[in-house]
Amino acid sequence: MTTTATNTFAIRTKETLDTLAEAGQTKVLQTLDSPMGATVTMIDADGSRHERICMCSNNYLGLANHPDVVEAGIEALRTYGAGTASVRFICGTFAPHLTLEKTIATYMGTQASYTFVSCWNATEALFPTVCEAGDIIISDELNHACIIDAMRLTPVIKKGVKKGIYKHSDMNSVREVLEKAKNNPEVTGQIWLITDGIFSMEGDIANLPELRKLCDQYNALLIVDDSHAHGVLGKTGRGTHEHYNMCPGVDGFDASRGTIDIFTGTLGKGLGGGAGGFIAASQDLIDLIIQRGRPTLFSNALPVTVAASANKAIQILMDEPQRVQKLKDITRYCREQIKTQTEFDVLESPTAICPIIVGPTEKAIAMSKQLLEHGIFVIGFGFPVVPEGEARLRIQMSAAHTEAHVDQLVEALKKL
Repeated sequence: MTTTATNTFAIRTKETLDTLAEAGQTKVLQTLDSPMGATVTMIDADGSRHERICMCSNNYLGLANHPDVVEAGIEALRTYGAGTASVRFICGTFAPHLTLEKTIATYMGTQASYTFVSCWNATEALFPTVCEAGDIIISDELNHACIIDAMRLTPVIKKGVKKGIYKHSDMNSVREVLEKAKNNPEVTGQIWLITDGIFSMEGDIANLPELRKLCDQYNALLIVDDSHAHGVLGKTGRGTHEHYNMCPGVDGFDASRGTIDIFTGTLGKGLGGGAGGFIAASQDLIDLIIQRGRPTLFSNALPVTVAASANKAIQILMDEPQRVQKLKDITRYCREQIKTQTEFDVLESPTAICPIIVGPTEKAIAMSKQLLEHGIFVIGFGFPVVPEGEARLRIQMSAAHTEAHVDQLVEALKKL
């Protein structure tokens, strides 16, 4: 490949980067020099070090630096090394992988689970494996990018797979799209409906009971990406389905509301904060993923250190459900203080995501930089992550935060 500044790629890339810089929309990768926690040590561009309150992490339960979670990973590294240097069906599976997958299935209330290096990887494994010609995948318009890309990828691998989009959390729109699929002569196979459990940019939650009813009516399978709900929703932190009493094996389970057919999820947020993702579903579906999933057959396993740490994190969550309540309490306090003590408004939600809508992308980025100067690490999200004109500061709470941390955030917001 030529490296001269006159090739087409170099020219258009420079134009794009210059445009972002001129508009004040350039994203900056911040450097951390400490474990992830309620506070972190940051190294700024000039080399100076600052301790700041971190309110942009998905470390919802404060487990990313829990000593038992860290030690579990270290012990696994000592015992098993870095990895098998190959995929699982060729060189074998480590015991910590099997232990973790059994723990995930118990935690999610499914027959089985299988792990991947990320939830993105898991989602891109799911649809191209389970779908066939004549199937249709139906998605909420605000679903995560990994779902969007998996839906785009699937018809390339499996010709004849259709897709449909419904308006965000609009049950009338869901019914219309399902009815259209039912009457489409090209849809001769399975209907798959997928939704985020918690929508990461808004912090709102999917109406799983109503989606379940509609899926049953139209013989569709319901898939939930619950990545932002692990450790956050439900009395014991199992997720959106527990929030709605749809989690088998948990006190309060309401069989009349049904259950979820398939979950995708992450180990890189509330469940340890390292990396990794999973599919949790029936044993038959997991067996099919093992036999036919391209990311399963052609990609290395989750690092064993991460598998052991994530397993310990889930065990801590199941043993200490009070962490979930602590997260809910500090998030409620944060929302109340922002609303009553500042001029900003925060979107209502039962989740740990507290978005403040500010409008233009450059404004959100500028406010994020100002907050850093006041000791608060919060990221400004703009286009293309969210629609143009709906940029926001996305505050994310952790059970590790205290009221003092929230008070410092509020004081910083007052100074903007």
